[in-house]
This record gives sequence, C-alpha cells and structure tokens, in this order.
Amino acid sequence: MSTKDNTEETLPVPQDDGACDHLRGKDLPSVALPGVSGETVDLSAQTGTLVAYFYPRIGNPAQPTAPEWADIPGAKGCTPEACGFRDHLTEMHALGATVFGISTQPLEEQKEATDRLKLGFELLSDSDLKLAQALRLPTFEFQGNVLIKRLTLIIEKGKITKVFYPVFPPADHAAEVCSWLEGNR
Repeated sequence: MSTKDNTEETLPVPQDDGACDHLRGKDLPSVALPGVSGETVDLSAQTGTLVAYFYPRIGNPAQPTAPEWADIPGAKGCTPEACGFRDHLTEMHALGATVFGISTQPLEEQKEATDRLKLGFELLSDSDLKLAQALRLPTFEFQGNVLIKRLTLIIEKGKITKVFYPVFPPADHAAEVCSWLEGNR
C-alpha cells in the first residue's frame, strides 16, 4: 500500500508491527545525548512536556541517497518531518511542549541539517544507540548503519504518556502532534 507525501513521490506506508507497544507509561531512562548546540541532554531530567521525535536520518542534498531508500516503509521523509516540527514550533511552545529530534546520525550531519533547514530546536545524536537500546526502540539497518524507525514520544515528568508509531505521512506528523497536545491539556 502506498500514498503520496508533499513531494508527490509514492512511498510505502509503514505498518504497526507492535514494536512500540511496551513504551506507554514507561519511565524514561537516564541517558545523556550530545546535541547540536554543544550541550548534552538527558531527556529524563527535563521538566515540562517533551516531544521527542525519532527519525532515521535527514538527507543532505550534497550526498544523494541510494534509490532503494525510498522503498523502505517509513524511511524517506525525514526532511519534510523536521520542517513540519520547525513550522509548528511556536504552536508547540504555546502548548507547553519542548521539541527534540533524535537519530543515530553523527552530530556534524545533524548540525548541517539544523543550519540548512533553520530548525530552531535541538537535534540529539544517539549514535551509540544507548537510548534506543534502553527503550527497546524499533530499528532497521541500511548500508551497514543501524537507524531508528520513525516514532514520537510525548514525555511528562520523565514518563512516556503517548506514543505515535508508525508515523505516516511524515510531512503531516507535527500537525498531528499539535492536535494531540491541544486535545490533551
């Protein structure tokens, strides 16, 4: 089954494989992740409502992605998803939420994406998979790299209160998160 995203490409729709069923109600483990700002962030120590969205990797126009990337359900669409969170950031802040994007990408790649896309929120690198393994997040392998499947956690007082998985279409996901936050205040 496929549908079209904002780039008018046909993408395979990811299916819910139950890989995140264990997360709702779980306490977030204490894992410090480096961020593009140069700060280290432990999401479990943050206050307020957190939107932690996990994504495989944001592409770089200077480094073309292999054609088979688009054939992996849920892989393609990280840039439109990041731009969606950027475009809804003011609304999320007004709803009391702080946004973090997390992937296994190295910080230098995330910094390039942050600057190029003018994101305005912190991207964190889980390149050693410590948080992904502690939470038993779903992953997949591509060209020898382990990547986290696209999902979003809403975290309140160190506890996961909502899980969005699978996420599709990625370009519309930030609006979906805003709607949920607005309806659950």
